[in-house]
Amino acid sequence: MPDAPPLPLERLRVPEAFDGRAGGNRAGPDVVCQLAASNDLEAIQAWLAEFHDSPQTLRNYRKEAERLLLWALLERGKPLSSLTREDCLQYELFLADPQPRERWCGIKAPRFSPRWRPFLGPLSPASRKLAMLIVNSLFSYLVKAGYLAGNPLALARRRTRGLQPLRQVERFLEHDQWQALLAAVADLPRDSERDRQHHARAQYLVALLYLLGPRVSEVAGHTMGSFTRIRDRWWWRVIGKGRKEAQVPVNQDMLEALSEYRRFHGLPPLPAPAEPTPLVLNLKGTAGIGDNMIYRIVKDLVARAAARLETDDPHQAEKLRRASTHWFRHTSITHQADAGIELRHLQRNARHARLDTTGLYLHAEEKEWHEAMEQHRLKE
Repeated sequence: MPDAPPLPLERLRVPEAFDGRAGGNRAGPDVVCQLAASNDLEAIQAWLAEFHDSPQTLRNYRKEAERLLLWALLERGKPLSSLTREDCLQYELFLADPQPRERWCGIKAPRFSPRWRPFLGPLSPASRKLAMLIVNSLFSYLVKAGYLAGNPLALARRRTRGLQPLRQVERFLEHDQWQALLAAVADLPRDSERDRQHHARAQYLVALLYLLGPRVSEVAGHTMGSFTRIRDRWWWRVIGKGRKEAQVPVNQDMLEALSEYRRFHGLPPLPAPAEPTPLVLNLKGTAGIGDNMIYRIVKDLVARAAARLETDDPHQAEKLRRASTHWFRHTSITHQADAGIELRHLQRNARHARLDTTGLYLHAEEKEWHEAMEQHRLKE
């Protein structure tokens, strides 16, 4: 097998000794596998089938799974399901310089062409980072499905991902800043009817911006009818950037915030199909509000939250004061990533066309990297 040429997945024929049915990282006999796959290639195909409704994602994921499988077979001489942590470290180095070049790299060619190669050349730091994110997603899926015993990349990623830093989104609120903001909303005055109207709207708007991650123009431009129920699940149907239609899951917290806000205005708890009520109402509940009003509400809230942090942490307070409406979208996506939501779901929630855009919101490894440096002390 190590002397064979690299072939696309659909043309690949793997000898039984290398196909993974006896892989060293296969789950034990006491684990029930949720896949019908008996070998590594079938397991990869089962994973790829999850993305049948997203052609671009499918192509990206197939490319990275294909590269990893071929490298395992041709360079390491072992099945994918026998890869170790050390193998994964070597694989990331290989992505930076695929050798031998004549075997792995070539000009762009159709998949059926004998000139096809897995790479055009070495991958950039950003492309390597994205590749390892996708490979990690594959391993995680196979572990959850009961096909693999463990994810060999989990530890390797903590060491290697920081070697080539990738530009990341910085305009988001840290978790303690976010909690200060929620506390500021909870403490809004409710003495007069106008105060109560403002509190109800602020509370709902913050939930909307955080739980759905919309752009401000989308909030101002949609109605309550954009919430829709399909098979007992609620979704927010949105026409976003470039007039592209998409839908975002509405979780229980969002549904409760929506129902509470509607009850405040004397509306039924849940919207009717195609209901024309604006997504966010003015204080009297008679019309919608625009981008500028949303911006002003948000700026008032972050100023209040900053005041709560000023004494104990003026640095965080200053960052809060700079926050604007679009920071809430970045905060939503970043906190979803922190919560461990899978990359494929994160991309769809954010409505990003490119996976590497979504990758900019992943900050967990930088935190681990920084914490690891605490072991490097001036005095023992």
